[in-house]
Amino acid sequence: MKSLPSISMHFLTFLFFFLHPIPTLGSTVYDSSPTDYIRTSCSATLYPDLCYTSLSGYANPVQQDPARLARIAIGVSLSKARHMASYVSNLTRETAYGADPQASAALHDCFSNMDDAVDEIHGSLRQVRRLVAPGSESFRFQMGNVQTWMSAALTDEETCTDGFEDVKEGPSKTKVYERAVEVKKLTSNALALVNSYAEKGE
Repeated sequence: MKSLPSISMHFLTFLFFFLHPIPTLGSTVYDSSPTDYIRTSCSATLYPDLCYTSLSGYANPVQQDPARLARIAIGVSLSKARHMASYVSNLTRETAYGADPQASAALHDCFSNMDDAVDEIHGSLRQVRRLVAPGSESFRFQMGNVQTWMSAALTDEETCTDGFEDVKEGPSKTKVYERAVEVKKLTSNALALVNSYAEKGE
């Protein structure tokens, strides 16, 4: 009779460990939420806060897939770059900028650079949508193309912001510059996530 409490205790102990498995290093990744995965992935970027706020809304489609995360980050960057190119294009038609030749030249150059960046980011998105299985030579070639185009887009966006350094300070310059910087940061973040996926897929 005295052995029954002992048997019951062993049974309860078994149930506890059966129903509450001990976490392992591998399981911690899968037990984390998609938003936690995005936050962790964004820590590899230069602008992690912006990365998280711009991508956390896509947690459900991303889940914990680095390929999807990179693809969506490129898409977000493309959308912002397109809006920026359209915004600058409209500004170049305004007479207020025509009165300042330096500002007008900076705007036209910025539009040209942003337009090029849009083409390059769009090329990256097309390529990443057609990726083959990771680990192959074809995969490395495709990812190399994506990295090259995203790097070129980032350079074009930086050229846009650099063009405003000698333009007189004012609210209009500040608005254009701040928008261009945000686009540049999003592209930088997307490139960092692309690089991270490329390393994992080798």
